Amino acid sequence: MIVATGLIATSISFGASAELGYPEKEELKFGFIKLTDMAPIAVAYENGYFEDEGLYVTIEAQANWKVLLDGVIDGRLDGAHMLAGQPIAATIGYGTKAEIITPFSMDLNGNAITVSNEIWEQMKPNIPKMADGRPVHPIKADALKPVVEKYIDAGKPFNMGMVFPVSTHNYELRYWLAAGGIHPGFYAPHKGDTSGKIDAQALLSVTPPPQMPSTLEAGTIYGYCVGEPWNQQAVFKGIGVPVVTDYEIWKDNPEKVFGITKEFSEKYPNTTIRLTRALIRAAMWLDENNNANRPAAVKILSQSNYVGADYEVIANSMTGTFEYEKGDKRAVPDFNVFFRYNATYPYYSDAIWYLTQMRRWGQISEQKSDAWYADVAKKVYRPDIYMAAVKSLIADKLVPASEFSSLKGEDGYRSPQTHFIDNIVYDGTKPNEYIDKFDIGLKAKDKL
Repeated sequence: MIVATGLIATSISFGASAELGYPEKEELKFGFIKLTDMAPIAVAYENGYFEDEGLYVTIEAQANWKVLLDGVIDGRLDGAHMLAGQPIAATIGYGTKAEIITPFSMDLNGNAITVSNEIWEQMKPNIPKMADGRPVHPIKADALKPVVEKYIDAGKPFNMGMVFPVSTHNYELRYWLAAGGIHPGFYAPHKGDTSGKIDAQALLSVTPPPQMPSTLEAGTIYGYCVGEPWNQQAVFKGIGVPVVTDYEIWKDNPEKVFGITKEFSEKYPNTTIRLTRALIRAAMWLDENNNANRPAAVKILSQSNYVGADYEVIANSMTGTFEYEKGDKRAVPDFNVFFRYNATYPYYSDAIWYLTQMRRWGQISEQKSDAWYADVAKKVYRPDIYMAAVKSLIADKLVPASEFSSLKGEDGYRSPQTHFIDNIVYDGTKPNEYIDKFDIGLKAKDKL
């Protein structure tokens, strides 16, 4: 039985709870990267939710994901908007070793894969068209495969960008490429090779999110996977075409988390619950009334101290639409989800999916037992803290109990998920069985 279950059972009965204590640490500094999915932090600040909790927060943009992670580890930052893979990788010692936890999942979806205009023109003949001449979506990497093969035959490396080796973007780009028969390469850390390019047909490298469009425009990379607004920025600048969203790769996939050190959570338990409360309220505000608050959120995010992109660029995805080829704007109401579908609940199965992809591509060098995957997930993802925050919010009548009724009896594992671009079913309770389903990638027992 999962640790959170008892808390959930009592919290969903919504009886009176003990009064939450004062925050042990009131002045906090949080870090973020300039992406629209940092929105819960900005909204919690701007709407006064942090102040309601007795927290006086400073929010500071970070240069890149490594600087951000290091800031949390060394205490310069008290917490941060993180790639979901960062706390997991730190806990298992891939890259920097540290005990990082997350009591709050920040969003679902929000990424896309963009290619240069030149690559798009070469892909288009391979893509079926609708009656009005527009491409049929989702666009699979099958349409890119002959383009990549042509570059390889000509002796040219096919370079693509992603934001960090343990980012969702890396795994989503790899997933999409492999589903279309393009090998994105292996890692072999036990041999000192962390390039991720062993046997690769498409060569993936790190580019910070705000630099993606200019790197594409310079011709250094032919495509990239990134969060918003940096796909829509390529459309507005006329330099590239987003071909697929991560919603189409894996419907309602988990994206960022809010990360803190385990030490912080144990030293400041009331503060931890209180900051989680503020973030939950912000996420609810972002999604309430069918996204009615999104234009106001876009106005906040467009400020230079947050994302700093033009209002129109951010609004293109945050307000329920997404523009692919210039002029081809389509309704994608769930492109950004901050609260619906239990988006904020830190599911163990989400953590395990990231671990399966680390194993699939060699970042985890050897086979691990199913129990190992579950144990790591429970160290990092903390639904017990999340539900303590929910319980206290309900007791304080700050949120209605009905908003969390679907969490009744929750054990931390989503039902088997079927909405992947390759139709492979993911069951978080059977990670080794899942890894063995893929044609491209290491099998559970393989070692490079």
